[in-house]
Amino acid sequence: MQTRREFLRFGAAGALGLALPRAFAKGAAAGNWSLVETSRDGARLTSRTPAGAAAANAPTLSCDPSRRHQKITGFGGALTESSAYVLKQLPEAARLEVFRRYYDPHEGIGYTMARTHIGSCDFSLSTWSLAESPGDYELLDFSLKPMRRWLMPLLHDAHKIAGTERFRLVASPWSPPGWMKSNNQMDRGGTLREEYAATWANHYVKFVRAMRDEEKIPVWGLTVQNEPEANQSWESCLYTPEQERDFVRRHLGPTLARENLGGLKLYGFDHNRDTLERRADAMLGDAETAKYMSGMAVHWYVSDDYGAEARVLKKYPDKEVLFTEGCVEGGAKPGDWAVGERYARNLFGDLNAGVSGWIDWNIALDLRGGPNHVGNFCDAPVLVDTKGGKVLYQPSFYAIAHFSRYVKPGAYRIEAGGGPQGLQSSAYVNPDSSVAVVAFNPGDAAIDFNLDIAGQRRGCRIPAHAIQTYLV
Repeated sequence: MQTRREFLRFGAAGALGLALPRAFAKGAAAGNWSLVETSRDGARLTSRTPAGAAAANAPTLSCDPSRRHQKITGFGGALTESSAYVLKQLPEAARLEVFRRYYDPHEGIGYTMARTHIGSCDFSLSTWSLAESPGDYELLDFSLKPMRRWLMPLLHDAHKIAGTERFRLVASPWSPPGWMKSNNQMDRGGTLREEYAATWANHYVKFVRAMRDEEKIPVWGLTVQNEPEANQSWESCLYTPEQERDFVRRHLGPTLARENLGGLKLYGFDHNRDTLERRADAMLGDAETAKYMSGMAVHWYVSDDYGAEARVLKKYPDKEVLFTEGCVEGGAKPGDWAVGERYARNLFGDLNAGVSGWIDWNIALDLRGGPNHVGNFCDAPVLVDTKGGKVLYQPSFYAIAHFSRYVKPGAYRIEAGGGPQGLQSSAYVNPDSSVAVVAFNPGDAAIDFNLDIAGQRRGCRIPAHAIQTYLV
């Protein structure tokens, strides 16, 4: 089902036609309780007043801030060449307004994380690498030049608005340069040739240092390979679990350590939940590999087995699982509420399973769901009418915001249970000791319940097909 399309038009002066919702700053006060709501009926982070006194006959959702689970790193989206191209079609003020809505710590939805691609990906305008000279074992011709027209300005905008202290950039390769691979091309799978394994490991170092020294943008973390089990028509490279383990153990891990980059976060897998456990056992179950690893990264395609994430974290309690990609495929879906609900289900599922951070796919695309140089179009939380100068903030944008705006970096997920049937919930205590409780009703009828936070109790109602965040 589609809701009204919320296009925002930018005039000649670049002014935003609709102010940021007041709820971005604060919810509707009820004592020291605040509540914001997004619904299929049209509410968008709208301030509401909690219902009031607790009802004796209503089930109670109880939250205990003293029972803590995982620490939250943050939330974010992917900064791709396609997103950069689309946003560049807007007037500068309009483009920066999109970034403020995402990354501004006061006016936006609280993004602090981002993911970008090392070399091209399907959401690039063409296929390119940062090391184009075949046989260049020493990477003497390595250069960030291919990133500088479109992608680098996007990274600078996000970094500047978020601030260096808050910004957490994860970088992922979709493929080594073709000359390093068994099939001599960046697309259609292939594998890393063993004679170039040391060179490819050094490529990560070159990238991190060039971003830091030339662009003044720090890289916070790396994934070894985007989707190592997928042989795609676009940029891709295949690793079995054992091959990825051996590359980290023999080459990438020691190279990062030797080059004093061992403090970078390093995540394996970066693929779907359905085979997460096998990959984790191969990599995290090997002590020589695990010492270089922060944990595993996951995507949402194919599987909604959130239990796989929980099982990996239980088996390897000193490691993390980071969510690094998800989108609804098949092109743009303007105003589609069902997409927002899919985002909500995944956010609740991943975070309640123990995921420490959540990074969406493209932050913005055009009305086709592109550009994409192989036609692999998909949806995004922000769609841009590049001809009309309009911006559409999708239901998925607001679904993410119910977490990202109110669950701060450094928060801990806390125990929450006992709520009514049909209500999904997740609760957090922030570094300032405030508590954020996010609730989701995917059903067709409103739900009445009591919310108890450390002994404070109020009666609450969540409409059908709605997401709420309570802040206490």
